[in-house]
Amino acid sequence: MVDATAREPAGVERLTALTAGMPIVYGGDKIARAPADLAARFREGDRLLVVQETGDLLLIPREVQAIAEGAVGRAAAAFRAMGRVSDEQITAFFDAFARRLESDEAWAAIRTANAADVESAKARGRSTTRLAVSDAMRADMIAGLRAWRDAEAGRERVIEELRHPGWTVAQVTAPLGVVGFVFEGRPNVFADAAGVIRTGNTVVFRIGSDALGTARAIVEQALDPALEEAGLPEGSASLVDSAEHAAGWAMFSDKRLALAVARGSGAAVAQLGAIARQAGMPVSLHGTGGAWLVAGPGADAQRFAAAVYHSLDRKVCNTLNVCCIVRERAAELVPLFLDALEDAGARRKGFKLHVVAGDEGWLPQDWLQRRGTVVRAEGPREESLIELLSAAELAREWEWEESPEVSLKIVADLDEAIALFNRYSPQFTASLIDESGAEQDRFWSAVNAPFVGDGFTRWVDGQYALNKPELGLSNWEHGRLFARGAVLSGDGVFAVRTRVRQADPHLDRNPATSGRP
Repeated sequence: MVDATAREPAGVERLTALTAGMPIVYGGDKIARAPADLAARFREGDRLLVVQETGDLLLIPREVQAIAEGAVGRAAAAFRAMGRVSDEQITAFFDAFARRLESDEAWAAIRTANAADVESAKARGRSTTRLAVSDAMRADMIAGLRAWRDAEAGRERVIEELRHPGWTVAQVTAPLGVVGFVFEGRPNVFADAAGVIRTGNTVVFRIGSDALGTARAIVEQALDPALEEAGLPEGSASLVDSAEHAAGWAMFSDKRLALAVARGSGAAVAQLGAIARQAGMPVSLHGTGGAWLVAGPGADAQRFAAAVYHSLDRKVCNTLNVCCIVRERAAELVPLFLDALEDAGARRKGFKLHVVAGDEGWLPQDWLQRRGTVVRAEGPREESLIELLSAAELAREWEWEESPEVSLKIVADLDEAIALFNRYSPQFTASLIDESGAEQDRFWSAVNAPFVGDGFTRWVDGQYALNKPELGLSNWEHGRLFARGAVLSGDGVFAVRTRVRQADPHLDRNPATSGRP
């Protein structure tokens, strides 16, 4: 039901109750009907968010909406005050943040909170591969923060200046505003997200529920004290302190955000992007990944085997997902691929191979009968190590836990591999192993990917490749990005202002009257 007496503009009524089967218009000419369970949970003061692209009906409880609004509000207020903050204060913030993470006392509290998060996630059958903190993760966070500390100040940088007689025009970088961040349960992303402060922005973020306890500890032990020590406005980096998915929906529908950034699983990221777009804000989505590796006719066999092995050390977005081998080299390279896969499995815990139906004849007969232990999020499972799949299933990203999982396709030639990549991949990372410079150039020109290489796929990382902690890595699944690199980093989040300096006070657009007193 709706309440026509609520204080709303003329003709607008407020939804106060939801009934099962209630028709909800979306997309201009489609109708979704409220599910019974959703209707039963709806209470007056809640929000019903309708995703116009899909018709998804999302319930945002009143209390969750308040948490998100408060966090965005704090970041918005902080942004208004950032103009009075010096670059030296911003530098001091990154230094203080890094020092506090370096403190064994602070890190012990963070590690304790993280251990509780990991145990809780395991009890619920959730993946903990990216959740658990480690000494290496700690070192990477500290290094990333110090990279921002030492980076050139990003505000008021002159991009271009044009001199006219009597006046000049300058294009100058400026802070963008409040950057909204939703990311999966990876605690180290805190350091990445904080990078937008280098260019004078503020940030509000929501972390996956699995890592919320760790996030709270990082805020308490390091982030908030660093903001205070440096004299940055309270709320310059604000956590949406809620385990509810609805908190992310509420945040991404808040028009005070200048940019919405989402990292995580493909479906969740796509939904968040749709919510932000319909609220009228630009989005940067970093969801579906999975790299493709192609062995061309001129592939060096040992270089190929090394690329396979080194691309399967852990599961992240740039991990090898699909391997294509040209038919003329298959007899030689398939055994090397299998050996590298086994070695990668030995480094982890087992492996799983999917072969496109029709290509299984390239595998030794005994491989087709192999069974073994595959370690998944819910625990070890005994299963077939080789399974067949259709060509269309090359689009699937394998979200493995401990056991490397990959698809294999034998292709007629390089052109078929490129066509399959452009059709089925998320158009993210592609690598060609081939000693021919001409073939490498042809691959670069024809493959629709922002990240292209000639070796292992795991190089795709802002901090590893560019010495810049990344906010995310964009694929081209939904089109190429306009005027922005696929590595989104803190110093890439800015607006451009135009400033004029007029030396001649008698400038006039009419030449006949120019110079008159």
